[in-house]
Amino acid sequence: MSELFKVSSNPHVRSRTTTSSIMMLVLISLLPAAGYGIYNFGIRALYVILVSVTSTVLTEFLFGLWREKTTIQDLSAAVTGLLLALNMPAGIPLWMVALGGVFAILVVKCLFGGLGQNFMNPALAARCFLLISFPSQMTSFPAPLAGAGGIDAYTQATPLAMIKSGETVNVFDMIVGNTSGTIGETSMIALIIGACFLLLTGVIDLKVPASYIISFVVFAVLFGGHGFEPAFLAAQVAGGGLILGAFFMATDYVTRPITPMGQIVFGILLGFLTAVFRFFGPGAEGVSYAIIIGNLFVPLIEKVTKPVAFGKGGMQHE
Repeated sequence: MSELFKVSSNPHVRSRTTTSSIMMLVLISLLPAAGYGIYNFGIRALYVILVSVTSTVLTEFLFGLWREKTTIQDLSAAVTGLLLALNMPAGIPLWMVALGGVFAILVVKCLFGGLGQNFMNPALAARCFLLISFPSQMTSFPAPLAGAGGIDAYTQATPLAMIKSGETVNVFDMIVGNTSGTIGETSMIALIIGACFLLLTGVIDLKVPASYIISFVVFAVLFGGHGFEPAFLAAQVAGGGLILGAFFMATDYVTRPITPMGQIVFGILLGFLTAVFRFFGPGAEGVSYAIIIGNLFVPLIEKVTKPVAFGKGGMQHE
């Protein structure tokens, strides 16, 4: 009889969902933003994407050879590489792109134990590393439709930078994507299409993105200096990396809280930090730093929002 049973420790969970299937869905969801970025900034954007993905996958492959454990088949390195590319300007030197990919995988992910063990989002950590190391190249944004021939010579201020300096912006262009910025952040429409795909396939839910965006809007009304001005608020939501960060990076399974209430608290914290960086900091953006700092608070948030076990913490009955 004992041969008829397979004994293993709990929990006993059966699901067809795998890490590779989830990562494949994330890759598909990012294709609209990546495609529009290539259309918006020319072939140079494609080179950045290819170099970034190649560097992350190759780094994980080589590290796996050293550890005698290959993990590239789960596609997480490819997702990291694509997210990193979408968070960089199209005109950045390609060797910096490769350096960022190596840093994301080797330093932030592999040296902390691999997938599931990293304490912050690898792509955003690499972006912050590049911003600190090469601020000029990371904040030099090509104008839309500049093409490969003029991408290094013609740069333009981002809409959020223009707003911060007191200039007016075209909100419709920001929603469509006809603006300067990083490769993947310009088109709100493309990002929303990808976000809807993730929501419909059940990869993410709205707790983190909704609490993030709503809390940011509240803080923008309170501290933005424009009150409840629709054009200003719409530009703040459509501009920069808010949509990209809220739906594609703040929702990272590894670096977000696992408790439902914790995810809402996490989103509110990100909204507050993004508002502080945008309205009180020297720069016009702040999503990357907000998510990275928020990742550091995740263990505390989970501890505070951990549900009480059944039968404990309640009133004692006599």
